[in-house]
Amino acid sequence: MVDGLRTTPLYGEHLRLGAKMVPFAGYSMPIQYPAGIRSEHLAVRQAAGLFDVSHMGEFEVAGSEALAFVQRLTVNDASRLVPGQAQYSLFCREDGGVLDDLLVYRLEEYSFLLVVNGANRERGFRWLESHRIGFDVRIRDRSDETAILALQGPVAERILAPLVDADLSSLSYYHSVRTQTAGSRSLVARTGYTGEDGFEVYVSARDAPGVWRAILDTGEPDGLVPAGLGCRDSLRLEMGYPLHGGDLDEAHTAIEAGMAWVVKLEKPFFLGRETLARQKAEGVARRLVGIRLIQTGFPRKGYPVIADGEVVGEVTSGTVSPTLGEGIALAYVRSGVAEPRTPVAIRIRDRDIPGVVQRTPFYSGGSLKR
Repeated sequence: MVDGLRTTPLYGEHLRLGAKMVPFAGYSMPIQYPAGIRSEHLAVRQAAGLFDVSHMGEFEVAGSEALAFVQRLTVNDASRLVPGQAQYSLFCREDGGVLDDLLVYRLEEYSFLLVVNGANRERGFRWLESHRIGFDVRIRDRSDETAILALQGPVAERILAPLVDADLSSLSYYHSVRTQTAGSRSLVARTGYTGEDGFEVYVSARDAPGVWRAILDTGEPDGLVPAGLGCRDSLRLEMGYPLHGGDLDEAHTAIEAGMAWVVKLEKPFFLGRETLARQKAEGVARRLVGIRLIQTGFPRKGYPVIADGEVVGEVTSGTVSPTLGEGIALAYVRSGVAEPRTPVAIRIRDRDIPGVVQRTPFYSGGSLKR
């Protein structure tokens, strides 16, 4: 603990590299390194960046009814997963409000790994435990013993391949493999949050600093840099990926948040199904959309969205895209102005900066392999 905040196993590495540390999800985390957010962002788009995402929570769910349990609590269809495969999903309340977004890994036939947002670790574990009665499952919180390193960028595979025993060229998007990374036991997954090709490497907390240094040393000739939360946010926003706590929350349902694609209504009962099915059939009054400014402006969370002189919504995430050089935002707006190409404005310091509703991603030039 530092100043009442948790630290990840890589805290010392961040200090060694001169990172600016900030509170995030109850942890002291690097927001940027000396080169700065823009430099780190462009490095990920052009070469590679290495992120510490060890603040995330990891829950192991195992037992003869593990699949049935995961199916009940998540909106996606985990029965489609084969061992070694992963999917993006949501925890929803009965009213469809989003408790968290997460990754669901099927490790074995009766074993799953659920990776949740760090700020929701305790609440997420309580949520699982509160619904465990009646299921033959065991739930274990592996967060403290696990570190996650995210290597993202067009040359990520070239950097990581010499350090990993497995053949990364045959590892498909949203698949994982148990292997050795820099001599340490690991789970390597072709996943990420940037829109670029890349990997998330799960290792034990004690092995994390050595693996971190090995990846940075190996990747330095290819332009690899350590990257912080600042550019992780701008990278994900360029892709239109929602952030829990801003774009996703309990006050908005999965359908309002544009997550209908991940809600599998054809599977048996799951929490929130009735509400989400009704909303998908009847429509919703508000929707999460992308907005691109067509004049100079820096949209930020909480700024009003204007259409025909009237407030029609509110920005939930915003930035000036380092790649595109334009203001971009995600915002909840009335459904009547949610269609792509609809003219809108964002009110910034009492000025209405014109923009347009745009289908995400804002940036489509990434190296992501699907």
